[in-house]
Amino acid sequence: MPFFLFDAPLPEPSQFVGFAGNEIDRQAEHRSDDVTAKALADPEVRLMLLGGGRCHLRVNGGTLEPYFGKAAALALGADLDAAVLLGQAPGGPIVAAPCPLDPEAVPDGVKSIDYRSIYVQGLVEPAALGALAQAASLLAWHASHAFCSRCGTKSEMRIGGYKRHCPNCNAEHFPRTDPVAIMVAVRQDHCLLGRSPHFAPGMFSALAGFIEPGETIENAVRRETFEESGIRLGRVAYHASQPWPFPYSLMIGCYGEALNEDIDPDTAELEACRWFTREETRLALAGSHPDGIIVPPRGAIANLLIRDWAESD
Repeated sequence: MPFFLFDAPLPEPSQFVGFAGNEIDRQAEHRSDDVTAKALADPEVRLMLLGGGRCHLRVNGGTLEPYFGKAAALALGADLDAAVLLGQAPGGPIVAAPCPLDPEAVPDGVKSIDYRSIYVQGLVEPAALGALAQAASLLAWHASHAFCSRCGTKSEMRIGGYKRHCPNCNAEHFPRTDPVAIMVAVRQDHCLLGRSPHFAPGMFSALAGFIEPGETIENAVRRETFEESGIRLGRVAYHASQPWPFPYSLMIGCYGEALNEDIDPDTAELEACRWFTREETRLALAGSHPDGIIVPPRGAIANLLIRDWAESD
């Protein structure tokens, strides 16, 4: 069997999804307990400010900037004691800090916008959007893991936000990432898409579900597809991944070979589930399907999976 690595596409498909453009040098091997304090003391430090599921953006003429200087961050009420170091950029260190702002009373010159809107509307450039995924995921983890899960004592942030230490029992806790399988089952010239009740009108998308402990990615793809649609899968192939800061997931995109075509949908999860021809899928991608069917927007890994299949030979 030929070795597949050198036949893989460049750049890899993951580069074409939202939240994947992070260019910050994380310097993971050089994190000391005072690394954030040193970064905040650097006159070139830039801060990304987040609160309530929103990122605060600085209005700069006709553009929105995702970073603030230290003085401006303090003036907005940023909690620098809870700040985390994202890493080093060419212009200096990048830090993220919680900054609770009332979205109805945001100061002049600042806009407070939810992560999803920033991503869908393309309000910041890809590198900053990638940094946002890192910042949002880290700060969300700290907000929900402030106490030791072993003894209940208030834990302390260490090494720039990449560890919490319990001063009572010495337990160490590390930021988590929740892996989610997202997949498109295919057979001949058809792909399987489903519709959740909370989707926008007319939208169909890839099926998805959390990967469970002790489960391979491939088996999770098979299990979730069968549970949601009644379709059994044979071969499973990885295609791309996407950081997803809601709150700290990693979407792992795959294709699966359908072994049957009779759908038995889980109506508790899906409002509809059906096969689409390649031509129908292309129409949905173009927004011209005669039944008004659409797919998730560009930048979503579901769109990438659907598009790459639909445009393949």
